Amino acid sequence: MIASKDRSGWFGASDVDKIVGNWNTKTWMDWWLVKMGVARNDIETVAMNAGTHKEHQILEYVSPFMETDKQIIIEPLRLRINLDGNVVKHIFEVKTHAAAKVFKPSKKHVQQVMVQMYGFETREADIVSYALAEEDYKNYFLPIDPDRLKYHPITYDERWIEAVFLPRITYLADCLIKGILPDRERRF
Repeated sequence: MIASKDRSGWFGASDVDKIVGNWNTKTWMDWWLVKMGVARNDIETVAMNAGTHKEHQILEYVSPFMETDKQIIIEPLRLRINLDGNVVKHIFEVKTHAAAKVFKPSKKHVQQVMVQMYGFETREADIVSYALAEEDYKNYFLPIDPDRLKYHPITYDERWIEAVFLPRITYLADCLIKGILPDRERRF
């Protein structure tokens, strides 16, 4: 569970879609302004709060040996990776969703976990999804229902990390350190 809401000056694994995505959008520019410390993004929803509050309970259910909230800092990439949980060298990334919907890890989620694997120097990771029932949004302390817990193993793609992610984050980190707007037309 992340305590600080300040996202300026650093990139996180959850920023992967902005790092490798389309830089020519208003959404991307809004994100860059947050990274530069010029703007803030303080969006909170009931679903986000429920997921945040259930995270540790889910991880404790997965393993009594779970280490939570480990942070990895990689310079000069300005990359600050916050793991939800890990057991030795196995990462667990928690994603909650409404019980009415079937969860399938998105491309962004898979890439987020691959960046975590890169930073943690491991090739073992799962996204742990948990279906939140209506009661979970009202009471964060209800016990974990194992029937609503699913594991989604993630395969590391070294070629994608080396050819796509690292060139882009290296360039963006340089721009962030210099306090300049990246060339949004740049081709890698």
